[in-house]
Amino acid sequence: MPKTMINCPNCKKPIQADIIQLFDVGVEPAMKQLFLSGAFNIAHCPFCGFQGSLAAPIVYHDPQKELLLTFVPPEIGLPRDEQERAIGALINQVVNKLPQEKRKAYLLQPQTVLTVQGLVERVLEADGITREMLQAQQQKINLIQQLIKASPEMQKEISAKEDQKMDAEFFALLNRLIETSLAGGDQEGAKKLAELQKNLLPLTTFGKVLQEQTKEVEAAVESLKKAGKELTREKLVDIVTHAPNDNRLRALVSLTRPGMDYLFFQALSEKIDRARDDGRKRLITLRERLLELTAEYDKQIEARVANAKKVLEDILQASNLEETLLQRIPLIDDFFIQELNSQFEAATKQGDEQKVSKLKKIADVLQQISAPPPEYAFIEELLEAPDEVACKKILDAHKDKITPEFINAITTVAAQSESSDDKELNEKIQALYRMVIKYSMEAGLKGS
Repeated sequence: MPKTMINCPNCKKPIQADIIQLFDVGVEPAMKQLFLSGAFNIAHCPFCGFQGSLAAPIVYHDPQKELLLTFVPPEIGLPRDEQERAIGALINQVVNKLPQEKRKAYLLQPQTVLTVQGLVERVLEADGITREMLQAQQQKINLIQQLIKASPEMQKEISAKEDQKMDAEFFALLNRLIETSLAGGDQEGAKKLAELQKNLLPLTTFGKVLQEQTKEVEAAVESLKKAGKELTREKLVDIVTHAPNDNRLRALVSLTRPGMDYLFFQALSEKIDRARDDGRKRLITLRERLLELTAEYDKQIEARVANAKKVLEDILQASNLEETLLQRIPLIDDFFIQELNSQFEAATKQGDEQKVSKLKKIADVLQQISAPPPEYAFIEELLEAPDEVACKKILDAHKDKITPEFINAITTVAAQSESSDDKELNEKIQALYRMVIKYSMEAGLKGS
C-alpha cells in the first residue's frame, strides 16, 4: 500500500501514513473485514508518539449487494464542491474497474452517510444484521464489562436482575472475547473473563443448562470408556438405549456420529423388531429422535465446514495475507485447519506453486501464534527441577525472566491446575507458584 505524507495531527511534523479512501470489496473482498474492524487510517507519529485515527473521505462499494456508500468527515471542513470532487474521483475508480455489463443504476445514486458508525451499520444491514441486533450485542458487551468490575456479591445481584439477557448468545460472546484476548496475548484479560464465565454458570438459567450439558457430556464419555477400546455398533446401540435423557443422547451423537451409520441404525431396527409392547414403542421413539439429532449435527458440521472454506478463501484473496489472517484469528478452528491441510494437499498434487506458497505462509503464521509464550517454557524448566534447591538456582540464574508477564502466566497455570485430575502435578505447580511469588516479593524488597 503506498504511503501518504501528512502532517501529524498533534505536533504537525510531516509523517508517512497508510490512508485508504476506497473500499471496493468487489475488487478485494478482504477490504470488507478491514473496514468493519476499524483498523485503517491510523497514524503513528515517531516524533511525538501520537497514535490515532485520521479523518478522510471514504467510498464503500459492494457490487454483489449493489451498495455504494459515501462519507465525508465534517471535521475536515471541506467545502461542498471539494467534497463532490473528492467523492466523484473515488466513484470514477469504482466504475472504471467494472465491466460495462455490470455498471448498474445504483452507481448513479450513491448513498451519503453522516457518520462512520452509520456507514458500518449500513454495511451490516446489507448482510441482514440490523441496528437492533447491533444494539442488543452492544448491551451484552456493556453487561459483561459491568460484571467484570463487580464484586462476587454484586455479580449475583446483577445476574438475578439480567438473567434473560444472559442467554446462549451472551455466553457465545463471552467465549469469543476470551479467545480474542488469548489470541491478542492479553492473558490477564482472558483470565478475568474466564473467571467471570465460571462464576456466572451457577447463577444464570442458561448457565445452569450449560452445566447440565457439560455433566451429560462427561457421563457420555465415561459410558463410552466403560465399553472398552473396541466400541462396536452393538455396544453403541446398548449405550444409547440406556441414555437417561435427551442431553445424554445429544452428547453421544456429538461424540460418536461416525459410528451412527446405516449399520448402526440397522442394528437398532433389529433390536426394535425383537422388542414388545412399551419397550418397542420406546425404541421406535428413540430411533426417530436419533435420526433428528444426527441430521441436526450434520447440518451444523456442514455449516462450519462452509464457513472455514470461506474464511480461508478470504485470506487467500487478500493483498496482505498475514494482516488479514491476524484479523480473523477468532474464526480459526479445527475445521479451518482441516480445510487448510486439504487445500495444501490438493494444491501440491496440482503443482500450483503460488497457492502452495500462500497456504504454507498461513500455516507458518498460525504455528508462530500458537507457540506458547516464553514464560511457559520457563515454567516447564522450573517444573523439571528435581528439588526446591535446584529450582532456586534456576531462579537466581534467570532473575531477568521474573517479569509481570511471567507472574501472570504462572498464576494462570496455577489456577487452571486446580481443576486437574492429576493431583501430583497440581501439588507441584502450587508449590512452584508459592515459591515464585515468595521469590518475587523478596527480590522486590531487596531492590526497594
